Amino acid sequence: MTDSASPNTPRATAILLAGGQGSRAGFAVPKQLATLGGKPVLRWSLDAFAAHPAIVGGVLVANNDVMAAVGTLPKGWICADPGAERQQSVANALTVLADWDDAVPVLVHDAARPGVTIDVVDRLLSALDGAEAAIPTLPVPDTLVEQSGSVAGDVVDRGALARVQTPQAFHLGTLRRAHAQAVDTTATDDAQLVRRLGVAVATVPGDARLHKLTYAEDIAILNGLLGIETMTRTAVGMGYDVHRLVADKPLWIGGIEIAHSHGLEGHSDADVGLHALTDAILGALADGDIGDHFPPSDPQWRGAASHRFLEFAASRVAERGGRIDHVDLTIIAEAPKIGPHRSAMRARIAEILAIPVDRVSVKATTTERLGFTGRREGIAVQAVATLQLPEN
Repeated sequence: MTDSASPNTPRATAILLAGGQGSRAGFAVPKQLATLGGKPVLRWSLDAFAAHPAIVGGVLVANNDVMAAVGTLPKGWICADPGAERQQSVANALTVLADWDDAVPVLVHDAARPGVTIDVVDRLLSALDGAEAAIPTLPVPDTLVEQSGSVAGDVVDRGALARVQTPQAFHLGTLRRAHAQAVDTTATDDAQLVRRLGVAVATVPGDARLHKLTYAEDIAILNGLLGIETMTRTAVGMGYDVHRLVADKPLWIGGIEIAHSHGLEGHSDADVGLHALTDAILGALADGDIGDHFPPSDPQWRGAASHRFLEFAASRVAERGGRIDHVDLTIIAEAPKIGPHRSAMRARIAEILAIPVDRVSVKATTTERLGFTGRREGIAVQAVATLQLPEN
């Protein structure tokens, strides 16, 4: 790698970890590929490091799918395969950096923290003038208590506590020694491994903009912290689904099971309400339909709970930085009566979509005994979803 920094700037490298799946975010893609301000989350960190004059190259730890989605790497950057755990991913990156000198500063950063700033990087590199390792921290502003189940216990003294962020900075040789001696131990970050060597870890002020993307709602938090002004557009999608009524099957509509003499026939649990709503959301996204993503020819979806399909559609909205403003279902059936179950359906749909219940409408009607629904041969549902999506 070629040193492009000025003579007065310390030559440094970076390790950007983007190998995780981020399942807690509930996205259909790894969270580092979710869209934030018009580009993938991990691209924010990659671009910030590439723009810093001290960082003359780095290692992106990511699988082939992530690499393909990110596109061209900045000059001086190379890639490494992720490990099963974070610690192995860092070790793989260190192998790639085998020809770098032990004295070189290295920054290890989680791609799920897109708000890297020049000031934090400068503070970390300056701290390495007198220390072998440095981490950014923030004070703990909230009262902390011990908790047993749902019962609050004693207050924990927060004065001696701090929130740890990344990037974390090390002399490359120190980080190598820490990983070499951690063969049979694990840690949640590299500073813990370094401390096990008996090495003091300096702290520098962190930055609230280094908020970690963990859950889908963190996208909105990051938009605010990073000052992303998103122009939005309203998108409306419509869904329609029909299933045949058959004897001796459970009846699922709107995410709840209803006691009835007949149930709905289908490859999954045949929840006609959630299927129609899933299609409505996918339609607003112009993202195909439920059959494209969950083909009935695939045996893995046989008997599947339909809330999984709706959660998937909601995650596609979150990945694009959008939100679900309102959903509306009209259930067309002669029987059973929907009125007694409407509140439970609204609550369950709101829970699945993680939106307030007052954004969920469930209505019911009949066809005055006309057609297949009038003859009680099946149940149909129409659904409409209204979304707010960022402009490209």
